[in-house]
Amino acid sequence: MSTPVPTNENELAREWRLEVNMGTDEVPDWQLCPGVREFQPSAEPNIEDSSDYDSDGWAGNTKTAQAWELAVTIRRKANKAAKVYSPVHEAIRLASDAYGEANLVHLRWMNREGLPEAYEGKAIPTWAPAGGEYSALGEVEVTFTGDGPRLVIDNPLAGS
Repeated sequence: MSTPVPTNENELAREWRLEVNMGTDEVPDWQLCPGVREFQPSAEPNIEDSSDYDSDGWAGNTKTAQAWELAVTIRRKANKAAKVYSPVHEAIRLASDAYGEANLVHLRWMNREGLPEAYEGKAIPTWAPAGGEYSALGEVEVTFTGDGPRLVIDNPLAGS
């Protein structure tokens, strides 16, 4: 048994880095999603009651499925001279209006300090501009609803 390493640093909410595959599955081109202000990952199990008469009155439960989601607030970035938004933001926005395979965004997210927590998956985005007062900065609420597994991956930032 190994000796636990003492910890003395708190993790910060901004520990996450979100990347979007702007390439293909065969030739990925992972690009940073700029302007992330809030990032809330979740993975909720579906638990069904599996109780029976043989349990002496104790309830039984069985996990039958798993769903994942990312709730992300993005501060919009634009090149005003060229009249274009961030290509990553545009890929997400356009996917939110599409159907079928074009509606999926291939994502990976990881601890930006290289710690072991890192995931990858495909998700359906919803795109909702936040609006606000005249003095507010432009933000968009994006919910990525997982389509298929959330894979645990080696953190690509480990060792950097």
